[in-house]
Amino acid sequence: MPAHIRQIYTRLFDAYGPRHWWPADSSFEVMVGAILTQNTSWRQVEAAIAQLKQHHCMDAATMLATPAEMLQTWIRSAGFFRQKAKRLHALCRFILQQGGIQTLRRQTLAVLRPQLLAVHGIGPETADSILLYALDKPIFVIDAYTRRIFRRLGHAIHPDRYHAWQQWFQAALPNDVALFNEYHALIVEHAKRHCRMTAQCNGCPLADDCPSAALSSVI
Repeated sequence: MPAHIRQIYTRLFDAYGPRHWWPADSSFEVMVGAILTQNTSWRQVEAAIAQLKQHHCMDAATMLATPAEMLQTWIRSAGFFRQKAKRLHALCRFILQQGGIQTLRRQTLAVLRPQLLAVHGIGPETADSILLYALDKPIFVIDAYTRRIFRRLGHAIHPDRYHAWQQWFQAALPNDVALFNEYHALIVEHAKRHCRMTAQCNGCPLADDCPSAALSSVI
């Protein structure tokens, strides 16, 4: 099983190449993006980030000092803008209370993850995206794309919960930030190109090993 997980990574990498994810100019921008991308598309997030940059609101102190109503206007394109404005303010408050991003980066994963999960509006996927992509901590991000792809490949994880999926991946892979970063980015790319809600199996680099693809070809 571990060899199979590594083989899937190799096939995705060969198909799509390095993804250079997460696209951002700073660690803080990655954190903001992790909040904004909740329940929305990345295209909508990009529009919101562009607005924040246009208004010079891409640092924790400035964002926290920005009135919620104004922040809501700038991030409206990302949806759920009232909730996300509160979550961004909570994140900024946490960053500043902890002494800044560089101070956070010096903390261990074991200390930092529970702290992030205690911040308003930050769940496991958002926390782990921040830890991996903004703070260079070795933790595998699980999202809906990951579950969809690997279920279609025939893998059933019990219990079907975030932590169980994460443990399954991390037990099979070297504990490496760059690998976790690239693997998750490749999963996202594959889900967008082929493993959509309605699978597009033609040309899929994993079709030979996918029971779902075999079934669709018979039908």
